[in-house]
Amino acid sequence: MDIDRELNACFIGPYGENDQLLESLTVEFLRDHVYWRRNLHPEDAPVIPTGANRLPKFLAFESRMRRELHGLSAALKRSVPFHSPRYIGHMVSDLLIPGLAAQMLALPYNPNNVSAESAPVTIDMELKAGLQLAAMIGFVADPTREDCAFGHLTSGGTLANVQSLRLALALKAFPVALQAASVPLPGVPDTASAAFQLGPAASVALWTAWKQWRDALPAKEAREWSGRVEAQRLEQLGLAGFLARHPGLRAPAVFAPSTAHYSWSKGCKLLGLGRDQLRLIPGKAMRLDLDALSNALDACHAAGEPVLMAVGVLGSTEFGTIDPIGNLLDLRDRCAARGQGFAVHVDAAWGGYLASLFREPNGALRSRATVAEGFAAFPAPHVQAAIEGLHRIDSITIDPHKLGYLPYGAGAFLCRDQRAIDVLAEGADYVFQPDDGGDFFARHRSLGRYIPEGSKAGANAAAVYVTHRVLPLDASHFGELQALSLRATEVFVAKAEAFCQRVAGRVQALVPFHPDSNLVCLAFNPRGNARLADANRFVRALQRALSADPTRPLQLGEYFGSVTTLKREAMGDADTARLLEALDLPPDALEAEPGEGNDRLVILRHTLMNPFLLDEHGDSPVMDGYFAFLERWIVDHS
Repeated sequence: MDIDRELNACFIGPYGENDQLLESLTVEFLRDHVYWRRNLHPEDAPVIPTGANRLPKFLAFESRMRRELHGLSAALKRSVPFHSPRYIGHMVSDLLIPGLAAQMLALPYNPNNVSAESAPVTIDMELKAGLQLAAMIGFVADPTREDCAFGHLTSGGTLANVQSLRLALALKAFPVALQAASVPLPGVPDTASAAFQLGPAASVALWTAWKQWRDALPAKEAREWSGRVEAQRLEQLGLAGFLARHPGLRAPAVFAPSTAHYSWSKGCKLLGLGRDQLRLIPGKAMRLDLDALSNALDACHAAGEPVLMAVGVLGSTEFGTIDPIGNLLDLRDRCAARGQGFAVHVDAAWGGYLASLFREPNGALRSRATVAEGFAAFPAPHVQAAIEGLHRIDSITIDPHKLGYLPYGAGAFLCRDQRAIDVLAEGADYVFQPDDGGDFFARHRSLGRYIPEGSKAGANAAAVYVTHRVLPLDASHFGELQALSLRATEVFVAKAEAFCQRVAGRVQALVPFHPDSNLVCLAFNPRGNARLADANRFVRALQRALSADPTRPLQLGEYFGSVTTLKREAMGDADTARLLEALDLPPDALEAEPGEGNDRLVILRHTLMNPFLLDEHGDSPVMDGYFAFLERWIVDHS
C-alpha cells in the first residue's frame, strides 16, 4: 500500500501521530481570532483591566475552572475509543482534521445559522455544503437553475428524516387547500380526494403557479386570496382539523422497509400521523421486498387510501444493506400513471457518502466496471443501480458524522427541487427579512424559515463545507477514503470466513449474508444447542466482552464491537430457513417464545470504517488480533 497518501494527513491518528498539525492549526487560528477582536474597534479601551488576572477572585475562578476541566479530562478517558482501529462497533470512527479544525475555528465566533443577520458567513457555507452533497448524489447543483436542489444541515439523520416527512406532508396537503379555496388555476383537481393523490412534482408545479398567479394580482386581491388559501392549509388547521374539514380524506400511509431506522416511527408520531400510518414492508435478505411493497400500494389504491411516502434505505443501520432504489422509483412512476402519487425518500444516513466513489471529478457517473477496480465483489449490480437512480428521488438523508468522518451534530437533508422547500416557510419579522428576489443564496439565507430548529450552530456548517473543499466528493478524493473502508471490509469478510472454519468444532458461525457496504455481521450458535434463547445469551455475553466498561480501565478492553438482531420479516422466509439450518437451529426458532426479544437472533455487527485497519501490505494485524480474541473467548465460554 502506498505510504505517500493524503490519508496520512487527514486524521489525528490512532496514536496521535498528527497532534502537532492539529495543535498548530488550533493555536494559529485562536490567535487570529483574538487579533480580529482586538482590531474591531481598536480605539475602544480594554474592558478587563491589566492585572485583573492576579486578583483573588480571578485566581479563584481560574482555579475552579481548571479543577473542573481536569476532572472532565479525566472522566473523558473513560469514553469509547472511537478513534482506534480496535473499535469496530457503531457508525463512528476517527475524525477528519479539516472538519475538527474548521469547527473549532468557527466556535468562538458563535454563528447561529438561522439567518444571515446572525451568521452571514456560515449560512452561505451551509447552503454550499448542501450543493456539494447534491452534486455527489446527482441532483442539479447549479444555483442559477430554477430546479436546483436545496439542502441544509441537521443534528443528525433522525431530524433529516422528520424533515422529509414534514415536507412531503406539506406538499401533499397544499393542492387540497387550493381546491378548497376554489383558486381558479389550471391543474387544480376538481375534488379533494384527487388533489390529495398528487405527487411532489405536481404539488411543486401548483405551488409555483399559485405564487405567480397571486403575485400578479392587485395587492388587495392578492391578500384576500392568500387569506383564503391559508385558511384551508394543513399548517393552519392541524392534521385533525384538516381531515375533519375533508371527511372523505384519510391520513396518508408511509411505507418503509422492515430494516428502516426507528426515526421513522418517531417522525410519524411527532407529526401527528400516528405509528399506525407507518407500514413496515417485509424484506428479502435484509432489503426492501418490491413485490410486497407493490402489493401494499395496490391495496391502498383499491381502497382509495392516500400514500405519503415510500422510503428506501441506502445502507441500513443494522446491516449496511442497500435497497433496490432504481426499481422503487420505477414502481413510483407506475403508480403515478394511475393517479397514485407519493414521495420517494432515501434514508442514506449511513451509505450516502459512498456515492463519492461513483463520481468522477467532473461530476460524471463512473461505470460499474471502473468502480469495481481493486475490489473482489463491490459494487453489486443493485448497489450500482441504486446510486445511478438517486437523481430521480424526491429527497434524501445523509449523515456527515458517519461516513463523512465529521463530529456529531452534522446530519443533512436534501430535496431535489429548491422550489419545494418554500411550502415550509415560516415568518418572524424580528429575524427573517424579506428576500430580494435575487439569486439562490439570497432566497435561502433566512434558513430558519424552513428548518425545524430555531437556533443552529454555524460551526457545523463550517466543518462540513471546509472538509468537502479539502476532500472533494469524488472518487479521486473523498471516494478514496470510502474505497479504503470497502477494501478493509472485503479483507474482514475473508478473515471472518476463515475464522468460522477454525471454530467449527465449538460453535456454528457464519457471515449470514454478503455485505453491500462496510458493515459485516457474524452469527453464532454453540455446538449442540437448539434453543434460540441460549444462542442469544451466548452472543450477549460476547457483546459484554466487546463493550467499553466505564468502571474499569479502558486498556483492559482488547476490542470494541456491537450487536444487532436478525428477524424473519427482514430476511424473508428463504434466507431465514437457510440461516437457521446453517446454525443448527430448528426451523421454527424465530417463532416467538415467551419473553421479549425471543423472535430474533442476536448477532455481532462490525463497522469497518476506521481508515487505519489495513497495513502497507493491504493486510490487517488488527483484524487478525480480533479474530484471535474471539477464538480465545469461544474456547473459554463454549
